[in-house]
Amino acid sequence: MNDNALRVDGADVLLRVRVQPRASREAVVGEADGRLRVALTAPPVEGAANDALRRFVASRLGVARGRVTLEAGDKSREKTLRIAGLSEKAVREALGL
Repeated sequence: MNDNALRVDGADVLLRVRVQPRASREAVVGEADGRLRVALTAPPVEGAANDALRRFVASRLGVARGRVTLEAGDKSREKTLRIAGLSEKAVREALGL
């Protein structure tokens, strides 16, 4: 994974993602331009894709959804997530990177 996509910030990890809303299935689909590409079935309206992204990432990491917060990119396909309480190594392993 590109070092720009995953960064340690104190006790948290920042994960940069590019979201593909309205996909046929939810999955990590690769990496591009220093971001993890994530396909989501939710539409990009009224925060549905943001909620789906938090739920998907929390599920993959095995943590509560409250530990995954949207740091930046509320209205953009390019987002930054803050993951509280996990090491960079744990995030990499859980996401298969």
